[in-house]
Amino acid sequence: MLACELFKSVCTDEIKDIDITSVTYDSRKVKDGSVFVCIKGFETDGHKYAKTAVENGAAVVVAQDKIDVGVPVVYVENSRRVMAELACTFYGNLSEQFSLVGITGTNGKTTITYLIKSILETAGKRVGVIGTNQNIIGDKVLLTKSTTPTTPNALELQQLFTEMVHYGAEYVVMEVSSHALDLDRVHGCNFDVGVFTNLTQDHLDFHKTMENYLNAKAKLFGLSEKGVVNFDDDGGKKIVNDAKCPDILKTGLEAGCDLRAENIKITARGSQFDMVYNGKKYPAMVRIPGQFSVYNAICAAGAALQLGIDIDTVIKGLESATGVVGRVEIVPTDTDYTVIIDYAHTPDGLENIIRCVKGFAEGRVITLFGCGGDRDNSKRSVMGEISGQLSDFSIITSDNPRTEDPDGIIDEIEAGMKKTDGEYIRITDRRRAIAYALDTAKAGDVIVLAGKGQETYQIIGKEKFDFDERIEVYKHLKKK
Repeated sequence: MLACELFKSVCTDEIKDIDITSVTYDSRKVKDGSVFVCIKGFETDGHKYAKTAVENGAAVVVAQDKIDVGVPVVYVENSRRVMAELACTFYGNLSEQFSLVGITGTNGKTTITYLIKSILETAGKRVGVIGTNQNIIGDKVLLTKSTTPTTPNALELQQLFTEMVHYGAEYVVMEVSSHALDLDRVHGCNFDVGVFTNLTQDHLDFHKTMENYLNAKAKLFGLSEKGVVNFDDDGGKKIVNDAKCPDILKTGLEAGCDLRAENIKITARGSQFDMVYNGKKYPAMVRIPGQFSVYNAICAAGAALQLGIDIDTVIKGLESATGVVGRVEIVPTDTDYTVIIDYAHTPDGLENIIRCVKGFAEGRVITLFGCGGDRDNSKRSVMGEISGQLSDFSIITSDNPRTEDPDGIIDEIEAGMKKTDGEYIRITDRRRAIAYALDTAKAGDVIVLAGKGQETYQIIGKEKFDFDERIEVYKHLKKK
């Protein structure tokens, strides 16, 4: 591809006839004819590696700051945004070749992607998913997930879109994080439907205020032709009122919603409810317990309806959806108590899962949780207070402490716990904490292992160690 085709409006005579072979922000991936984009990151600055990139064959460099590298430099105000534009152009604007659905919000994104996938596959469609758990099309896993972001950066996203097209995707359903929207990872993508789930406290280390956090989420609706918004949520009401997207379907449990759930019945096997749409009631169910699962289900149903899927297929698709790994996941233990793994790592997520379990637990609710290091520390005491108020017993332990002192994180959680009368114990080592929960559980109890969800590792310092809670449970029970 010639540079004049790639850079379009910012193309100069100096670069217009250069044959471009790739676009990258990683100097180690540069080859002859590459465009190297200098990205200012949180830990390093790509401008430092521009000379190395040129030595490796870069033909053009995109930069925000003045540099002297011996090849043409295209200066821009926002290199992240320009990288997204270059990626879209270089890979052929692939989001126009399938229907693209984006889900944003604090909680529920992963579950909703899989519910939409189930509905669309019930309709006979070929569907790809991009998100926290994995990137897949049908049953084929693409670009295996590790600790990569919920939403890949702009270049990796377009590469994933290439694979989706290669494997015949008609629809792609993806999680869109607030970071991705703020950092222009999805800039240039054409979303057929944008979905907003809710807004509760998270990521304030990055966004600083809840207003900034909501504004980042709302950007999705400037990229979408149609919208689906949880109108019970105050953030959802603001998104609807700002109306960046002209066609928004309002979902929720309250009056005034276009798609509503009522007559909800929660059991350990799932959630049953009536879906009210266009003045008619449709019996529906989803195989995940909890009122939050009903919210997720009607958001997914709304997205499918906005895509033109008929209501009967929507109902069948919801009912046939299996559970999502790490989301109210029951671990088979053959014990007289129950073990559940859930990704709840925010105050709202923790409250949701505990309230959900209390709705069907015959015995105590034992909640084991921690908080991630190098992340929003303002939610730690809040989560301690929530667990102390709602759980019958809490075990405070480590999550992914990263470079923070694990005991220091637990101190902050414990400060909230002490505001309640809740019984608890501190066990810093998560493996020992799980063993303690299993050893002390009684008949009818439900143990909630919260925070790790689908993760099969633990990050301590800057190292990632194998740590799968399912395996830890099985190993300890085998010892017993």
